[in-house]
Amino acid sequence: MKAPAFWQAGQGGVTAALLTPLSWAYQAGASLKHTMGPSPWHAPIPVVCIGNVTAGGAGKTPVALDIAQRLTRKGVQPHFLTRGYGGTEKGPLQVDPSGHNARMVGDEALVLARAAPTWVSANRAASAKLACQAGADVLVMDDGFQNFSLEKTLSLLVVDGGYGVGNGRVMPAGPLREPLSDALLRAQAVIRIGDDMTGTLGSLSLAPRVMAASVQPGSDAKQFYSKPYVAFAGIGRPEKFFDTLRTAGVGLVDSVSFADHHLFSDAELTQLRSRAQGLAAGLITTEKDWVRLSPSQRNDIDVLTIGVQWEDEGAIDALISPLVDGTLHAG
Repeated sequence: MKAPAFWQAGQGGVTAALLTPLSWAYQAGASLKHTMGPSPWHAPIPVVCIGNVTAGGAGKTPVALDIAQRLTRKGVQPHFLTRGYGGTEKGPLQVDPSGHNARMVGDEALVLARAAPTWVSANRAASAKLACQAGADVLVMDDGFQNFSLEKTLSLLVVDGGYGVGNGRVMPAGPLREPLSDALLRAQAVIRIGDDMTGTLGSLSLAPRVMAASVQPGSDAKQFYSKPYVAFAGIGRPEKFFDTLRTAGVGLVDSVSFADHHLFSDAELTQLRSRAQGLAAGLITTEKDWVRLSPSQRNDIDVLTIGVQWEDEGAIDALISPLVDGTLHAG
């Protein structure tokens, strides 16, 4: 799905106004599902939730990976929990990167599984129980901020600085999964990814704290600097990837956008290769897009990995250290 233009910051108008009654119905349905559902399960280990309040990508997965790496360096074993969006497997099951593909478990699950044990299930409590039995010390949820089946120890809300919270309305009148004020009341911190281009900081006054970070190319990006490339991406905001390439100094000669979680056909890859050859360039894509490609489709396609750079490294470490030293208790 591509977000409609009227969802963007400063937009809305008549279309959003006409859809507002449906937003009320959406909120009522979500509230009823929450109140009528079973009580959340209290895991015996800490649970960190990396979520967002808007539909589409905000940078949750890079943040989840960064926090898992920090936990690992502190001597504990994190396990990831994810819904497996776009996959056919309902779970709960542990992702096997050698046996599962994106059609089965989704792209995010495959990226996460390359870093730490990863469990897929729409029922986060069910996968959390299996992860605990398998020896997890900390559970890191990639998404699930609006999922109440599992009690969270630490909830972090990720906001894309370039997109913000859009027009500030709840779906379908806007991009919000729930009213921003409700989300901020459950978050221990908001993580703003990239510069605030939409004035979002002014709407985060209810947040206990706001932390700033940016997405940066991985250490292997240097090999791409002297080469011309055609970039392609099917993520929440492809332009973020293209901007990252330009900022990193990669010679971007063309770019092609696809819908989020797009599954590429052989014909589309043939067209991309032809486009690149016509420009005497190579092809480059994101890690999420790369894991959605079949092994035969990956030939001659480079991958730019990314990481998170924090404005204040001490602040994020101070936030997660209590998970390890026992100051924060599970549930």
